[in-house]
Amino acid sequence: MSSRIAYSSIGVVGAGAYGTALALAAARAGRKVRLWARDATTIEAVEQTRQAPRLPGIDLPDSIRATSSLVVLADCDALIVAVPTQALRSACEGLAGTLPPRVPVISAAKGIEQASGRFVTEVIEQAWPGATAAILSGPSFAADIGRGLPTAVTLAAADPDLAQALAEALSSSALRIYHSADIRGVEIGGAAKNVLAIAAGIAVGLGLGESARAALVARGFAELRRFGEAYGADPETLMGLSGLGDVVLSCASPQSRNFSYGLALGQGKKPAEAAGGKLAEGAFTAPALVEMARAKQVETPIAEAVAAVIAGHVGVHDAVAALLARPIRAE
Repeated sequence: MSSRIAYSSIGVVGAGAYGTALALAAARAGRKVRLWARDATTIEAVEQTRQAPRLPGIDLPDSIRATSSLVVLADCDALIVAVPTQALRSACEGLAGTLPPRVPVISAAKGIEQASGRFVTEVIEQAWPGATAAILSGPSFAADIGRGLPTAVTLAAADPDLAQALAEALSSSALRIYHSADIRGVEIGGAAKNVLAIAAGIAVGLGLGESARAALVARGFAELRRFGEAYGADPETLMGLSGLGDVVLSCASPQSRNFSYGLALGQGKKPAEAAGGKLAEGAFTAPALVEMARAKQVETPIAEAVAAVIAGHVGVHDAVAALLARPIRAE
C-alpha cells in the first residue's frame, strides 16, 4: 500500500514551534502542506506575513497553507500530529469525528499519557479507531529544523514499507529520516529521555559539576534501557537516534525545555513555577513512567527521584542525597 502512494500532500495538526518546523521540513521535501491551527492569529500571520508566531524569523513558503478547518485535511496523504502528549487524545478524537482513518497518522509527541499510562501510538489508535499510527522521534530542536540545519530523526511504523515510504517522503537535504518497525522502542526513547533531561538540569542547577551530570546521564540511560526492554523495545533502537541520540541532545542543552525545567528546580524554584509557562513533557511523563516501571518490577531510581521532586514529596538536595546513599553494586 505505502509504496504506491506519493505522499504529495501532508497535513500538520498543531502550529506550535515543532509543528511549524515539521511543516517547513515537509515543504522542503517538495510536499504541499496544510498546517492546522486552532487560533485565528496564527492562521492570519502565516497567510498574511508568511511568518509563524511560534517560530519567528523564518519565512514560510507558499506551499504551506494555514487553516482552522479539519475538513481541509481530508485530501492529505498523511497527517503529522504535533501536539503535546497530554492533548493528543482530544486532538485525535476531533480528527476521528471529521475524517475517515484512511491515512497514516504520525505522532510527533514525546511522552506517555499520564492518565492512562499509554504510549502515544496507543493513544492514537484508541482515540481514532482504525487509524494507522506511526511515531517520529529523535534529537531535534524546532529551531534547528526550522532553519534547515542538518538533523536526523527516526520514523517508525508497524509496517516496514510504510515507515520507509513516509521517511523518504519527508526527508530532504537538511532532514534525514531513518525508518524503523520498532514503534515501541522509538516512542519509549523519546518519552524517557525527557525525564533524564530534567534530572540532568537539576544536577547542573545544583552546581554538582560535569562529572556528576555524566554519571547521572549514563546511569539514567541504563534505566531507560531496562524500562524499554521490559516493554518490548529493541535494544538496538534505544542505542540509536530516538534513544541515545535524543538523550545526548536533551541532557546537554538549555534549548531543551525539560533540561531548563530541571535547571530551574536545581536553582531553587518550585515545581509549579520552574517551567516558566512553557511545556516540559517530562514533568507529566515521570510519574507515569515510574508507575509503569513498578508494574514490570523495573528499578528506575533516577526517574523516581525526578517524579518525587515534581510532586513536591522531596526537595532536590534530599533527592540527590538519597541517590548517592544507594548501596554500592556491580555495574
